[in-house]
Amino acid sequence: MKRLHVHVAVKDLSDSVRFYSELFAAKPSVLKDDHAKWMLEDPRVNFAISQRNRPAGVDHLGLQVESRAELDEVHDRLKRAEGPIIAEGETTCCYVVSEKNWIDDPQGVQWETFFTTGESTVYGTDEIKPAAAKAREAACCAPTCCAPHAA
Repeated sequence: MKRLHVHVAVKDLSDSVRFYSELFAAKPSVLKDDHAKWMLEDPRVNFAISQRNRPAGVDHLGLQVESRAELDEVHDRLKRAEGPIIAEGETTCCYVVSEKNWIDDPQGVQWETFFTTGESTVYGTDEIKPAAAKAREAACCAPTCCAPHAA
């Protein structure tokens, strides 16, 4: 079974933890100095917030899967979506070890698909973000793709 993932960049982690704890009627399952996460069953969502010098607001969306087979299944769907896919593979991010793929939707919203394989004592890296943007730019903005269409 898949779980929706929402990651929001926040200006003040403690205020946001208080707010979302009330909204979800639950304390975070993970709470760090710069990151908090709620693994909710109703609604079934992995909701994470981080205070890491990024613009406030929705940072990215994702689908968390429960097996490598599900990750492969979702990766196949991403291929059919015909966007540039970044197959990140195994990485450490948000205090967990995961296998990940990234794609941007037609509006530029970043989506990750991931299978979590373990926990980490460090936050990890956000380095895939620029790579996804570069891949989108390379795929989208070739000279023939972005030219205005004649009426």
